[in-house]
Amino acid sequence: MFTGIVEAVVPLSSLERRGAGARLVCPSPFDDLPRHGESVAVLGCCLTVAGQPALPGGVPGLAFDLSAETLALTRLGGLGAGAPLNLERALRLGDRLGGHLVSGHVDGVGRVVAIEGGRDGGWTFTFEVPAALERYLVPKGSITVDGISLTVVAPRDRRFDVAVIPATFDGTNLGRAAVGDEVHLEADQIGKWLDRLVAAGPHARGPAAG
Repeated sequence: MFTGIVEAVVPLSSLERRGAGARLVCPSPFDDLPRHGESVAVLGCCLTVAGQPALPGGVPGLAFDLSAETLALTRLGGLGAGAPLNLERALRLGDRLGGHLVSGHVDGVGRVVAIEGGRDGGWTFTFEVPAALERYLVPKGSITVDGISLTVVAPRDRRFDVAVIPATFDGTNLGRAAVGDEVHLEADQIGKWLDRLVAAGPHARGPAAG
């Protein structure tokens, strides 16, 4: 589990295709290097540390193996060297929940359709989501964009706005975003759970007693 509070932005070092999958390597910004098997959210996608290679200059690195399914459902396979990656380590019990509960399971790929404003008053970003995610766009609800916990503003059909303050702009990949860029989207977990329960209907069987 994650919170959607990005800890660091690092450049992609390499993306090497390996059969139907791939290996992604990036520098580690963490003083305490994540161990083999730990989970790290990379652009909002929960990945498992598969190695800790030394990068040029002795910089500690992190390697992640991407399955064919991950490549099919995310935009990771299309990234080039130097692409900015939002990183967040997994939540520990007792940590502050500064954003909202994020699983790191990408629900779909959307895109940036507008960026307005400037530093003094912040920015308004407009995103477009796949049709299947439109139902989860709730005013003042939570959504994860490239691993960033954001608040939905003025949802309309498949589009919604978010207000981006300078701290978020500077501390995430949004500071380098452009109209037309693709982004990972994860809808609010509570909304998805409620949607599933309502769809099951009032007569859905619960766990057996006894």
